[in-house]
Amino acid sequence: MPQITPLTGDDHDEWLALWHGYLEFYEARLDAATTSATFERLLDDEDLHGALLRDDAGVALGLVHWLTHPATWSTDDDCYLEDLFVAPAGRGRGAGRTLIEHVRAWASSRGCAKVYWLTAESNATARALYDRVAARSGMIHYQIPLG
Repeated sequence: MPQITPLTGDDHDEWLALWHGYLEFYEARLDAATTSATFERLLDDEDLHGALLRDDAGVALGLVHWLTHPATWSTDDDCYLEDLFVAPAGRGRGAGRTLIEHVRAWASSRGCAKVYWLTAESNATARALYDRVAARSGMIHYQIPLG
């Protein structure tokens, strides 16, 4: 039975392979220093969380990162599911749903008002899952790069 485990320092190499797969999927590039800092923050920052999904043999098949933040439309924090990636070997077997449910349960146990995330419009496979487990907000995402 697949198992989700909190990210630890011993997970670096498996996390890194999944992280690189995630970046490649989104055709994104990050320098090594940012990737290293991201992993360290996932381990040390009390507001940033990470977990891996492992198969029965203990092989990491997916990752998920999330954080909470105060919100103006609720007295409770919101939970932002920032990164979700399942390796090709884990796809089509419920891994994405399991990772989302892990974050949902975590956020619920801490009294968060909601869990939300973004994805690319072109990510049709993932969006089919997301449409089954969540409601679309109807909002459109904008951003202004600052660096």
